[in-house]
Amino acid sequence: MNFVKRSRPRGIIVVVFLMILFGLAEVVTGFTHQFFGVTTANGATSAYAGALIGVLYAAAGLLVLIMRKWAATLAIVCLAADVVGRVAMVFTGLYPVDSPAQTFAIITGTAIVVAFAIYILSKWRAFE
Repeated sequence: MNFVKRSRPRGIIVVVFLMILFGLAEVVTGFTHQFFGVTTANGATSAYAGALIGVLYAAAGLLVLIMRKWAATLAIVCLAADVVGRVAMVFTGLYPVDSPAQTFAIITGTAIVVAFAIYILSKWRAFE
């Protein structure tokens, strides 16, 4: 496994760790319908949609570990799907925006996903 021996920039390691951690937290939120005061609508659709968004987030982190351009491209696609999924959940009411704290959390979480995608693009030369 060549990708295990390969040296990775420290920033990429931190981003990968955070994407996997945040993705797993999103999966948990999908099924428990709340996380640090942020809630999702109850129901199977919300649970599965939220969990899928989390899986995409964590998968993006794992893909970045491969350190190949094709994997980084696929990671960015996963992050873009994550953003689209979050927006769709807001518009369908699966992510309620009934309080300023809830709205702030959704906007901030989505901005972090976008920031990770931008960071990966900014490190494009580190990928083979």
